[in-house]
Amino acid sequence: MAWPQQRTRWTRPLPTHRILPSVLVREWIGAEQRIAESISMDAADLKNLQAPLKQRYRDDPASAVITLTASGDIDDSAIACKVDTGRAMIEAGLHPATGGSGTQACSGDMLLEALVACAGVTLRAVATALEFDLKGGRVTAEGDLDFAGTLGVSRQTPVGFKAIRLSFDLDTGEPADRIETLTRLTERYCVVFQTLKSPPPLTLEIRSGA
Repeated sequence: MAWPQQRTRWTRPLPTHRILPSVLVREWIGAEQRIAESISMDAADLKNLQAPLKQRYRDDPASAVITLTASGDIDDSAIACKVDTGRAMIEAGLHPATGGSGTQACSGDMLLEALVACAGVTLRAVATALEFDLKGGRVTAEGDLDFAGTLGVSRQTPVGFKAIRLSFDLDTGEPADRIETLTRLTERYCVVFQTLKSPPPLTLEIRSGA
């Protein structure tokens, strides 16, 4: 489907002064996902769905804290890690810029795809709650990386993304002030965006079966 010529575009760059840890990512990545065109629920449906959850979290704040987990199996021969997504098994490997074949998933792509998915779902939920006239759109995440740092060629070059940009192309006729509200609330409530923007404490531990 071709989008109308007149579209609204807004971009939210993530801070460039923070270097995000990653070893497998293209120097220039575009990870795109279409926003669903159809609205599966209206504002009243969404409110009714979330109202009991909000009340539970007010009554019992501890019930709102949930630990999400992800795990993968390290290959015993190839340089790869098989990650169970709950829907399918994804085998991640080296990016071509680090010697990979390009046939395996790139963990850098997966990070950007998580940002795209979270931002797209968040924007759709906010638009529904605001009764925002949104006919569809596309969300894109791009990340820049210097592989001289990844391969240890230059110790002065940080390892990880130098910058990440998130943008939306929306099919909407809403006025600028409504779009600004949608922008602000999407940024505020997108879990992955906020995690990358203000990183939480991050630890690494290696355990041995010996």
